[in-house]
Amino acid sequence: MSCDKSCVNRRDLGLLALRVGTGGVLAAHGAQKLLGWFGGGGLHGTTAAMEAMGYQPAKASALAAGVGEAGGGVLLALGLATPAAGAAAAGTMAGAAAVHAPNGFFAMGGGYEYPAFLGFVAAGLAVTGAGRYSLDHAIGHVFDRHWMVPAALVGSAAAALAVVGSRNKRVSGAGPEAEAEPDSGEAAGA
Repeated sequence: MSCDKSCVNRRDLGLLALRVGTGGVLAAHGAQKLLGWFGGGGLHGTTAAMEAMGYQPAKASALAAGVGEAGGGVLLALGLATPAAGAAAAGTMAGAAAVHAPNGFFAMGGGYEYPAFLGFVAAGLAVTGAGRYSLDHAIGHVFDRHWMVPAALVGSAAAALAVVGSRNKRVSGAGPEAEAEPDSGEAAGA
């Protein structure tokens, strides 16, 4: 029996599971930030948290974090515009990891383990693509061209470096109390 394109492919099933799981987690975190769902602070609470973490302007930072997580997560789960979705989520997670970095690696100590993991998975999906069981595949990869992968990742990395670098300058100039993590860890992106 020969297996053509109609056969179920384990790689594509694996990408589907990884996309839906990671995208769902990111979308839920973004919904906390934007809408206050799942016990989140909504845009108002996230803005206050961003202010406390040293991100300026705080409201724009809160909106960017929420959209990067919710939008990137939904698009990853659907497998639509995968390079841009993965890059947006990865860039957002870089900002969250920067907040947690002073606490070391492991999440149980408040470290950056969790946002780093989500960011690496999102970046990996941006590079790999969504697979056959995706909207990208269904519409002929209109939003998933080869040139889009490096463009999206470089753009997201440059934005993350600029935002995190600016935050780090503010935080280092404000003293150690400015780096303290706010009570609401969800607002930090993870």
